[in-house]
Amino acid sequence: MPITIDDLRRFTVARNFPKLTTLNRALQRMGFVQADPIRAPARAQDLILRHRVKNYHAGDLERRYTSLEIEEDFFVNYGYVTRTLQALMHPRSNSRVPVDDVIAPWPFGQKKKDAKLILDFVRERGVVHPREVDEHFAHGRVTNYWGGSSNATTRLLDTMHYAGLLRIVRREKGIRVYAAHKHLPVPRGAAERRARVDALVDVVARIYAPLPGPGLWNYLRRLRYAAPQWRKELPDALKRAKERLSHTRVGKFDWYWPPEENLANEATQDVVRFLAPFDPVVHDRDRFELLWNWTYRFEAYTPASKRKLGYYAMPLLWRDHVIGWANLSIKNGTLACDLGYITSDPPRDGSYKRALDEEMDRMRRFLRL
Repeated sequence: MPITIDDLRRFTVARNFPKLTTLNRALQRMGFVQADPIRAPARAQDLILRHRVKNYHAGDLERRYTSLEIEEDFFVNYGYVTRTLQALMHPRSNSRVPVDDVIAPWPFGQKKKDAKLILDFVRERGVVHPREVDEHFAHGRVTNYWGGSSNATTRLLDTMHYAGLLRIVRREKGIRVYAAHKHLPVPRGAAERRARVDALVDVVARIYAPLPGPGLWNYLRRLRYAAPQWRKELPDALKRAKERLSHTRVGKFDWYWPPEENLANEATQDVVRFLAPFDPVVHDRDRFELLWNWTYRFEAYTPASKRKLGYYAMPLLWRDHVIGWANLSIKNGTLACDLGYITSDPPRDGSYKRALDEEMDRMRRFLRL
């Protein structure tokens, strides 16, 4: 039988929510979890992991960071990567670095000299808080990409971290604490370089599949953040991926997913899930619209008067359908939930009401309310 969009939708949901496991196993299975500082009612990385980790609570990732085989770093966005994945991306060329989602030149002249002095300072101290660096060097403030003011030391530390000269040891009240770091030498042979790029592509497929052709290319283009030194390799990597990955034609597009996975009919579970705006199920907004036939927008940076869904509206998944959205907040220690539906009304099925109550209970436990 031909594969339909309904099959792809069920496959997307089933492969994203396997049996709950430990935090370390979930991280190793995913390879990358996107991070975001907004807490409404929890940060994106925690909201993503709660659906994949048994007995997970908000903040567990940051609390257990030092005991896990992960690092903070760029992949297709900023977040947490496994050390295996990080090793594929480094050492990065220091000619171009991402600054506020824009590729910018590596600092030169005085800033390059500052970076060397800071690196020597960090190596001498072992582990440093940005405040220590700023107090020692007193770099002042600079204008950031958005037109606001940023601490110059913080920006330079961020750049050095991206380049692989520093790693984040831990966070103290959300602030990165650094140590010096050095990656293995860059691969010299073309074959090893291609193998690394292909491995990065396979991680993309593992996290975000099934992907329509345009979505696959969009993610591969974002690998210029992961490995700017190999950005010219990406068009050829796309051609190899299309030959390597499983694929089928549905509608206007070819869809791609890891070859070891079977796109078979999956049983639909009577489960409600509130999904983070950056959850792998939601992340590709064009794919979201293809699968669920409505447009979801993240409106945290939209003026309040122009919002249609809410500041941090979370797509509401019921079985294998995203039927609406939820805005969650904590008021006086109580979880408040404002729901919206695509069809204006919730499902009348009694099992939906029970599943919604169960998701609210899970959210309260996750938030320790």
